[in-house]
Amino acid sequence: MTPRRFALILLVVSEAVLCGCRSAAKSGPSAAVISVGWLERIVVEPDGRGFISEQSKRPFHPWGMNYGNAGRLMEDFWDRDWDTLADDFRELKTLGANVVRVHLQFGKFMNAPEVPSAEALRRFRRLLRLAERTGLYLDVTGLACYRPADVPAWYDALDEPARWAAQAKFWQVIAGIGAASPAVFCYDLMNEPISPAQRREPGRWRSGNLFGGYDFVQYIALDPTGRTREEIVRQWIQKMSEAIRKHDRRALITVGLLPWSRQWRHLSGFVPEKLAAQLDFISVHIYPDKNRPGEAMESLRQCRTDKPVVIEETFPLSCDATQLETFLRASREIACGWLGHYDGDPIEELDDVELAGKLSLAQSVYRQWLQMFVRLKSEFAPE
Repeated sequence: MTPRRFALILLVVSEAVLCGCRSAAKSGPSAAVISVGWLERIVVEPDGRGFISEQSKRPFHPWGMNYGNAGRLMEDFWDRDWDTLADDFRELKTLGANVVRVHLQFGKFMNAPEVPSAEALRRFRRLLRLAERTGLYLDVTGLACYRPADVPAWYDALDEPARWAAQAKFWQVIAGIGAASPAVFCYDLMNEPISPAQRREPGRWRSGNLFGGYDFVQYIALDPTGRTREEIVRQWIQKMSEAIRKHDRRALITVGLLPWSRQWRHLSGFVPEKLAAQLDFISVHIYPDKNRPGEAMESLRQCRTDKPVVIEETFPLSCDATQLETFLRASREIACGWLGHYDGDPIEELDDVELAGKLSLAQSVYRQWLQMFVRLKSEFAPE
């Protein structure tokens, strides 16, 4: 997803909160303690077309949300308002989600290149326990540098070898904790990384395109130094994967990819067919555009390899809900998992606002997405 698209999603899903439809405490089924059974590890099917639970061999279709609350990053509030996070997870389970994508900010987890934050790791352990109790799997996306103000100056000052070493240390400590939890569905190495086609200025690791204070695109190198973009990608994935596998040899590994487009082709330099061998499955972010009919499916077909494909981000942002549903149905030709966006508002509260005649356009879009998510759950991710 491009920074502009994610910023617009934040605007859409957070407006519902700003317009006053969120209550101080959730009520109804979502607030109840949900009793769940034992979570099994999720593995790739032998034929590489999808996922199954490790012991019972039941088919598993990721059906979930990218997590946020009122436009905030998780680490913005989980230290002082854990109840909101716990309530949201219960709400997500009630909605029918089985996977929640959480975004871990590098600057919140690493105090120095070799020194992790003990407090952040404690909360990560608590997050895993919450997921286990709620019956939700986690797509653990790491190395996030979304808010430049939260990125340590020392981190941006590192050269490529030192930066990769710090990133590998991050993944070592995260996997060291995650290895003990069956709630880890996967480790997503980075959200929408880019391999450089040419030399960039020192310290310019992010795109520099700020929307609402966030920058969601990050470079994995600044200077190709004679390497092809694909070579840089392979070297980086290998470095991060080796760090994870030192502690967790079972959880799946992926990377959140920018989509292919007719205009830019593989803009990021991450080409699915060339990196599939290094990953357990392909993750791609696709937002259908009503002004570019057919492009979303063209983009998805670029992800067809011998590995499962998960649409890790989607939303009715540049199309309406009906057009998104049409794409989702067509996507089942290739994809076996789908994740949208969640920001904390229950459908019931949005319904009340609609009945009061005060539902904004942004609230309406978000409500339609939640309604579709609930309605399609039994079809796309039957239990």
